[in-house]
Amino acid sequence: MTTISPAASGLGFAKARGSRKVKNNAATGVMWLAFGIALVPLVWLLWTVISKGNHVIFSSGWWTSDQAGISSSVQGGGVSAAIIGTAEQVALCTVISVPIAVLVGVYLVEYGRGPFAKITTFMVDILTGVPSIVAALFIYALFVTTFGGIRAGWLVSFALVILMIPVIVRTTEEMLRLVPNELREASYALGIPKWKTIMRVVIPTAFSGLITGIVLGIARVAGETAPLLILVGYSTTTNTNLLSGFQSSLPGFINAQFININSSSGKTAYHLDANGNQVAGGASNFAPDRLWGAALTLIIIVMALNLIARLIGRRSKVSS
Repeated sequence: MTTISPAASGLGFAKARGSRKVKNNAATGVMWLAFGIALVPLVWLLWTVISKGNHVIFSSGWWTSDQAGISSSVQGGGVSAAIIGTAEQVALCTVISVPIAVLVGVYLVEYGRGPFAKITTFMVDILTGVPSIVAALFIYALFVTTFGGIRAGWLVSFALVILMIPVIVRTTEEMLRLVPNELREASYALGIPKWKTIMRVVIPTAFSGLITGIVLGIARVAGETAPLLILVGYSTTTNTNLLSGFQSSLPGFINAQFININSSSGKTAYHLDANGNQVAGGASNFAPDRLWGAALTLIIIVMALNLIARLIGRRSKVSS
């Protein structure tokens, strides 16, 4: 039999420990390096937008006026019409999406058994990966091409519903699964029916988490551009009617200002008149300023929604 001395055993342990420490430090360094590389484009993006758009959003009338009568060669104008249009479209989308998505999430967690539940889960997975332009084309083909409807803001909301539902369904599933089963079993032991247990125990317990998912879903669809370009025309004036007429929005506002920017140096600035014709705008072009200002405005709104979601999430009553 071979006897291993305590000194040799301790030396081997020290070498193994030192090797693990080196590997751990190397992995930590690689992780921080990857984090720094991923942070560079984000910081660069934020700095570019803030540096070029901050003077616009603090200008007089930016939050209270629209673009009526404002061309690329005229300074001024604001995003009030765009904010109103975006708010109305997202609000209608939220009213439709939230009940459907929450009920689907409740079904999958509390009742989901058998082939139908598997099909539902599969369809939610498919919707999660659907590009926004595909959703917009589907709504256009259904309501405009098939039924002969006209382009309007409510069609944008329907396209956003397709994008918003899977986000809320997945969040609802995760939040409901975090509710301890002991709470359900205690309710059943008291003779309370399952549907009432869900309504009075499960959902209130996960309520803060559900609200977080809804806010994140709103932030997800607020900046979508493809449905706006396909399903509703851009309007420089305020239109509060979702059912008729062109309507402004923040992504549409950004796109409209981008059209007005010179495609290359040395070309005359232009803007589009009411008929869509190019009209010379002179040497001055204030469209880039408004573009960066609208981009910063949209980032501020989305960031505010994400911060609200995080604050609500911290107060969640769900515990694993």
